[in-house]
Amino acid sequence: MQIHNNTLIAECSAYDFKEMLERKKVKSWLKSVSAFANTDGGSLFYGVNDDGVIVGLENPQADADFISEMIKARLDPVPEVQLIPIEHEGHTLLEVKVKSGTLTPYYYYQDGTRTAYVRVGNESVECNSQQLLSLVLKGTHMTWDSLPTQVDASKHSFIILANTFREQTHQEWNDKYLESFGLVTPDGKLTNAGLLFVDNCTVFQSRIFCTRWTGLYKDDAISSVEHRANLVLLLKYGMDFIKNYTMSGWVKMPNYRLNLPDYSDRAIFEGLVNHLIHRDYTIMGGEVHIDIYDDRVELVSPGAMLDGTQIQDRDIYKVPSMRRNPVIADVFTQLDYMEKRGSGLRKMRELTEKLPNFLQGKEPQYQTEATSFYTTFYNLNWNESGRIPVEEVANRVNSTLEKYPVNEESSVEMFGVNSKSSEKTFGDMQESSEKGSEIIQKGSEKKFGDSKNKSKSIGKTAQKIIDFVISDPSMSAEAMAYKIGISSRAVEKQISKLRSMGILSREGADHGGYWRIIVNPQTEQ
Repeated sequence: MQIHNNTLIAECSAYDFKEMLERKKVKSWLKSVSAFANTDGGSLFYGVNDDGVIVGLENPQADADFISEMIKARLDPVPEVQLIPIEHEGHTLLEVKVKSGTLTPYYYYQDGTRTAYVRVGNESVECNSQQLLSLVLKGTHMTWDSLPTQVDASKHSFIILANTFREQTHQEWNDKYLESFGLVTPDGKLTNAGLLFVDNCTVFQSRIFCTRWTGLYKDDAISSVEHRANLVLLLKYGMDFIKNYTMSGWVKMPNYRLNLPDYSDRAIFEGLVNHLIHRDYTIMGGEVHIDIYDDRVELVSPGAMLDGTQIQDRDIYKVPSMRRNPVIADVFTQLDYMEKRGSGLRKMRELTEKLPNFLQGKEPQYQTEATSFYTTFYNLNWNESGRIPVEEVANRVNSTLEKYPVNEESSVEMFGVNSKSSEKTFGDMQESSEKGSEIIQKGSEKKFGDSKNKSKSIGKTAQKIIDFVISDPSMSAEAMAYKIGISSRAVEKQISKLRSMGILSREGADHGGYWRIIVNPQTEQ
């Protein structure tokens, strides 16, 4: 808090200015005390007008006594409050500093009615039913996913979870993990989180709606499907849908194939994990939506920021980790689907920025509304005119490569342009990459990236490592070895070769860093 030219400048958005104390309309300011205590704390400044100009109070001591008396009489429980007088150039103002409470909800009480308020932006608004439930859980130091149910765990199985654990961690599953993960109580009952992970999940709100729209807006749908299943399967179904309806092209470099996907696979995976973990499961009529358009993929889930702020107003590199569903989050961490440090928003952007065809302005964007969280991924191979021709993307990626005339008939021979449809567009790299390589080699003599002294191919294993790096720059050498089916030492040998050739580099620490493809080593600084 600073004072400049007799104007109060608060350091945060959690504040209210009051020119004078309303003694006959105490609800007008007590609801702000309730909201601050129920949310993230804040301050009311008395003796300051709406423009922040300090006008002072006539009798600050009497006002402080009345404020203290009303808080004790009208709020239940009584929040922790500090009354701080501030002197400035002959004026006295009063700061009512409210601490974020642990005994939520803090109700305003009048005429037999109890009402709880929360802070939304710069307003104090009455809690809806979902917000009130969250406050009740917070006040009991419990979360919705940790609450026990009356369902016997012995009547349900966790085969899908156990098999996924083995596949992801390369360790054996032990049924004792169910209790240690918080899915089963000591007396053998499922928790709410446990219900979301059983094989035959029946939780109504455990659903995702997937839609591929025609064009840029919600008009006609090419495909629409609803999945209702446990969280492990929802993640798989969602990723399968996204991969089926997004594309990935590639271009032949002098001695390897460079993939140019529309989106970062791992970034979208992180996004979907984020929405499944942090959504508000107390909202019965809500579900996670996956909407695919020509130029973007949007993920939407019920539940805004826990602290009531708007994510679009925050620096995502400074947003603290706050988990609405810590039990669910811990299970996904155990499955190696996310990191414990809660850096998902930052990681989505960093993964996207590592793609060779990334453009500034195409970073994932985040937005919150009253009860929803949005994540938007932008198509890296799309501009205002539509899909960018693959040769144009390739030329931009490596501007020093020799440019040959291209027409629709020859572009298939020069570039990886394959699709499930009959149109000549970017295709599904996973299904067509090997076939595409043959097309490149059997096509015309002049091909993109060819030269008179053609370099020898780097080999299949090294090519797979490059493909992995494009798909997930954070993938470890151990994970690559497991996926390829060779030893870690063999993978490290191939990585060393690629690094010595100037094709691959490492940013950050060996654990927690990123791989990067150096498309044009000659121009690297």
